[in-house]
Parts: sequence; structure tokens; C-alpha cells
Amino acid sequence: MERTVRQILTIVGAVLGIVGVFQNLHNLKALPYLSGIGSNRGPVLLGIGLVGGGLIAYILGPWLIRGASRAIDWGEGRLQKIPTQDLLSGSVGLMVGLLIAFLLTSELNGLGLFGMLIRVAISIGFGYVGLRVSVRKKDELMRPQSWLPRVKHRNPDNSAKPKILDTSVIIDGRVADICQTGFLEGPLVIPGFVLEELRHIADSADVLKRNRGRRGLDILNHIQKELKTQVQVYERDIEPGLEVDSKLLKLAKILDGKVITNDFNLNKVAELQGVPVLNINELANAVKPVVLPGEEMVVHVIKDGKESGQGIGYLDDGTMIVVDGGRKFIGQTVTVIVTSVLQTAAGRMIFAKLKSTLGAVELSEA
Repeated sequence: MERTVRQILTIVGAVLGIVGVFQNLHNLKALPYLSGIGSNRGPVLLGIGLVGGGLIAYILGPWLIRGASRAIDWGEGRLQKIPTQDLLSGSVGLMVGLLIAFLLTSELNGLGLFGMLIRVAISIGFGYVGLRVSVRKKDELMRPQSWLPRVKHRNPDNSAKPKILDTSVIIDGRVADICQTGFLEGPLVIPGFVLEELRHIADSADVLKRNRGRRGLDILNHIQKELKTQVQVYERDIEPGLEVDSKLLKLAKILDGKVITNDFNLNKVAELQGVPVLNINELANAVKPVVLPGEEMVVHVIKDGKESGQGIGYLDDGTMIVVDGGRKFIGQTVTVIVTSVLQTAAGRMIFAKLKSTLGAVELSEA
């Protein structure tokens, strides 16, 4: 390839030498040191231009080839680092800006050099503005449905909307059980930056973090290979400077999807930005058995509470029960009566009191 390019450069140099000599033939004939060539000096001068131009291009060929190769490699490396979405939107904005500049400066041809300089300046300015605006608005440009007015339907079917998984819900693992039951419909989208974060966690020096990261990767492998749920990996990055949570919310807007998470803070930020969220913790609280005041239940007291005399126990689903007067029965199983139920953002708490000390003692002895 190098040899071929060098030969092409030699031919181009020879042609340019002939053209240069032909355009300046009269001036060259008048040079004193060419007067001895004879009266028919035209062909000789053209031959000198041919040989001289080709020789110069042949000598300079390697430097020109290496310089062009370095410039191409540098440009290719820079372009590979830019997301495809940025390239497409930036190209559209640049063309629109240059088109507007051409239309505005089409009447400046008669001003000579000054008019040409004005045209170049206006073209650079409008092209740069179009490039910057299109890159900033790339999410809207790459999503044509956002250009059209939204039509509200009475019974919209949201089941087919993509569900985007965040890192915390993947590590938690309950999303795999939900998919297995068939309650979660639509494709599951796993962003590439979430996979990258999982990989960093799995490679952590901390044993606990490493185990959590590997568990998340195992959960994804289980969902993709053993379940019938459609799984898609979104490879394109979303504004590399943003945090993972911000990227998730932007991706949800681009795909018109929902974020699946159990992160309380991400849930609140998504509500402020109008992004639909499916919170696994809220789902778990919703499907817990309903407990009414006055009902009896049996609970194992395992530790003391914050207030004096209180004991703490847990149901099988993790619901915490605060037993009034249960501190002296730590390590025992007692019968209690529910007095009230408190629903919080972190979950549900049940407050209860001992049914009878005698019954509790008899039950613990049994």
C-alpha cells in the first residue's frame, strides 16, 4: 500500500509540475540560464517540469505518507471514543448550521476577499452552534417519537414497556423470582454501565463487595439463560461524565421505559423527574399478609427494643414486631395481641402486647 501510494504521489507531482510549467511558460522562456536550450524550449521545459515534479513528489512521498497516516490514526482514535449517538446528532447539527450559513451569505460573493472572510466566519460560527446544540439535544433527536404530539389513550398498555434494572436490584436477586412467577412483563434492559459497575464490584478487594458483585452476575446469568424473560443489553453509554443513577434515569427517558430498583433515594429522584419506577421493596410490602389490631400471633423474641421493657421479634417475611413488656422473654416464644400497625418507607412495623404472662410462661416451658 505504501509503494502504491508513493507511485500515485509521484504521478500527481509530475502532473502538477507540467501544469505549473505550462501556466508560466512565457516567464520561464525569458530566464537567462534557459536561453541556451534553443528556440524550441516549450517541450524541454515541460519535460523538466514533469521530471522535477515527479522527483520531488517521490522524495517527499514517505514523509507525506507517514504524516497522513498519523493524522488518520489520531482522528480515528478520537472518533472511536465518541459515542455513535453523539456522532450522528453532531453531524446533523453541523449540516444544518452550514446550510443556514450558506443561505445567509449567498449574496456576499461580490465583496471579494472581505466577503469570503465573512462567509468563512459565519459558516464556522453557525456550524459550531449547530454541532453543540444537536449534541446537547441528542436524546430528543435520536428519539423521533418525541417530535410528535403525545396522544393520550383511555386504556394504554404499559406492559410492553422496557424495564431497566439498576445495580442494587440485580444484587438483591428477588427480581429473578418475580420474573419466574410471570408477574413482570416486557423486555428487561441491562445497561452496559450497570454491567461495568457490577464487574468493578466483583473485582473489589473487599470480600463482602466481591461476593455481592459475583452474586449479581450469577443472577443476570440465571435470568438470561434459565428464564423465558426477554433480556436486552444496552451497550451505548449515556453521557460518560454522569453518575450511574443519572444515566439510568436518562436511559429510561430515551427508551420510554421504567426503572426497577430497591434504592429509596433513586426512587425519590425518579419521581421528581417524572420517570416511572418499580420498587421491589414496595412490592414486597404490598404482598405481605394483612394484620389487623386485635389479632393474636406467636412470635419469638430475640432482642430488646429501644424503649424500656420492649422486646423485638420478626415474622417469616422480615416484618419487625415490637412487643411491649417482652424484654424479659428474650429467647422465648410468646403469644401476643396486635395493638397497631405502622407503615413506613422502610417497611411495616407491628406493635403488640403480651396476651398473658402466664400463657407466655406455659408456652415457653412447653
